[in-house]
Amino acid sequence: MAADALIVIDLQNDFCPGGALAVTGGDEIIPLVNDLIRNTEHVILTQDWHPAGHSSFASSHTGRQAFEAIDMPYGPQTLWPDHCIQGSKGADFHPGLAWHKAELVIRKGFRAGIDSYSAFFENDRVTSTGLAGFLRERGINSITLVGLATDFCVAYSALDAVAQGFDVTVRLDACRAIDLGGSLDTMIAKMREAGVKLV
Repeated sequence: MAADALIVIDLQNDFCPGGALAVTGGDEIIPLVNDLIRNTEHVILTQDWHPAGHSSFASSHTGRQAFEAIDMPYGPQTLWPDHCIQGSKGADFHPGLAWHKAELVIRKGFRAGIDSYSAFFENDRVTSTGLAGFLRERGINSITLVGLATDFCVAYSALDAVAQGFDVTVRLDACRAIDLGGSLDTMIAKMREAGVKLV
């Protein structure tokens, strides 16, 4: 019998207030996410996991500022403040997150030369994380996405999941956005057009 899975995207200290790349209100969703975790059989988490000096960090590019866009060999890339560095407190899951039930943690962005927004593919759109295969082998064809940030890692994960043939719901009440230059409206429209259920 096909099952459903909850995928919790990047609920880490650096994306919550006080973190290096804080999403406004990022910690506000934790009680709701914890409730969803309690009431879902299959729970998967993603964790941004960058080596120091990652190519997506503005600090790795002389004269560049955070939130500028540059062209990388794999396409356009937003430059970010240094965040979620492997083994750092900022990379840890938020202490309020009841994450221990998770049956899989997908670490992304660990290759120094390429960023990874989606839970399914790195930003070259080719290198797979293996998540689609994991879900299929467990008979899971329906997923619900929550977490941070709506317009980047959540949206990219949702679009890739639909393209991989999954039935996808995004719980907007259990997400928060960065909204960089209108990115939230842009990605909401893309998700809706692709057939993602937005609730």
